[in-house]
Amino acid sequence: MKKTIVEKIIAKHAGLDDVNPGDIVDVKVDRLMINDSNGPTVFKNFQKLGVKEVQNKEGILVAVDHRVPPWEALQANNIDFCRKFCREHQMDGFREIGRHGIGHQMMCEQFVRPGEIAVGTDSHSTMYGGMGALGCGINSADAAVIMATGTMWMMVPESCLVTLKGRPKKGVTAKDIALKIQTIAPPDHLIYKAIEIGGDYAHEMSVASRLVIANMMCETGAKCGILPPDQVVADYLEEKLCSLASDPDAGYADRYEVDLDALEPVLACPHAVQNVKNVTEVEGVKIQQAFLGSCTNGRIEDFLQAAEILRGQKIHPNVRMIVVPGSQTIYLEMARMGLLEMFTECGAAVLSPGCASCGGFGPGTIGNDEVCISTTNRNWQGRMGPKSSSVYLGSAYSVPAAAVAGEIVSPLRYL
Repeated sequence: MKKTIVEKIIAKHAGLDDVNPGDIVDVKVDRLMINDSNGPTVFKNFQKLGVKEVQNKEGILVAVDHRVPPWEALQANNIDFCRKFCREHQMDGFREIGRHGIGHQMMCEQFVRPGEIAVGTDSHSTMYGGMGALGCGINSADAAVIMATGTMWMMVPESCLVTLKGRPKKGVTAKDIALKIQTIAPPDHLIYKAIEIGGDYAHEMSVASRLVIANMMCETGAKCGILPPDQVVADYLEEKLCSLASDPDAGYADRYEVDLDALEPVLACPHAVQNVKNVTEVEGVKIQQAFLGSCTNGRIEDFLQAAEILRGQKIHPNVRMIVVPGSQTIYLEMARMGLLEMFTECGAAVLSPGCASCGGFGPGTIGNDEVCISTTNRNWQGRMGPKSSSVYLGSAYSVPAAAVAGEIVSPLRYL
């Protein structure tokens, strides 16, 4: 039987000619991301192993992103523990405050290459699949073992093919596509599957858009999401094209289609990412906060989309809008393009790069009974604040549209 792209990547990294779904193999890990939230646990686990030398140091990135800059001594001490561990073991991948950003974003800016196995101590490490890599989340114990051995075990997942048919209409973005994919299969059906995104439009999307979709495949329960690398990725990396794709007659456990021609701007409504509705069905819901950023939608492409809505507008007086770049690289580009000035003039607050309140802590946490519309990737009950609060997930068009209107509206009103 011919093979899928994920099966090919796993076989190569296991040093085998062939693997099949359900096989358990040891694979070489090319890239490892450790964030400040899990770093202390990872490094203490490594110390318990009694191993002195860290393997593949050049492939490890240690990100300060969840609690940056730290607002309590405990957080500052945890970051300092990570800082000193990296110095002791001569790990150059520690990204100091001031050169920081969301770990997933920096992995895709600096590290991950097509065909690699790239993992991170955060579930949204599926994002690396947008680069044509096999990306997945791992726990702190796995990360310590990878540091000690350079390898990890993996069960080969079944692959599912999602074909994007047609072209998205005005106001529909990769975030809308990613949310629509959440609804294609019965609950729990995609757990531990590898979701491959295909179709002509998959190869027309920018790298930024691909990262959105790969990132949110985590929310289906999938092991990974991947878009085969092509010339678009090669141009982004300024490297030669990596010829890696599934065989034409590869075996897939399931095949799905998403009709882009029929897709409208959508939102994931409280309190589940799969609770997806057209924006027009939710219009009129009052909001108190609009959040634009995160590893899902904190890139220049997102801020340019928001600018289409916000130029010449003002944030509604009953709304606070928070804008968070994904990295210092993006922050600097925003400054060069005049986006920082534009956001500030319209009444938004631009924060230092990082996760901010995406995980329910940090700047931008919402209060009791408040409603936030956000470009983040989760809207579970209590995700960005207390259990009485609510989060709607939408695109970089839908979030600023609501910020201007003071309530959820179709972004087409302003486009």
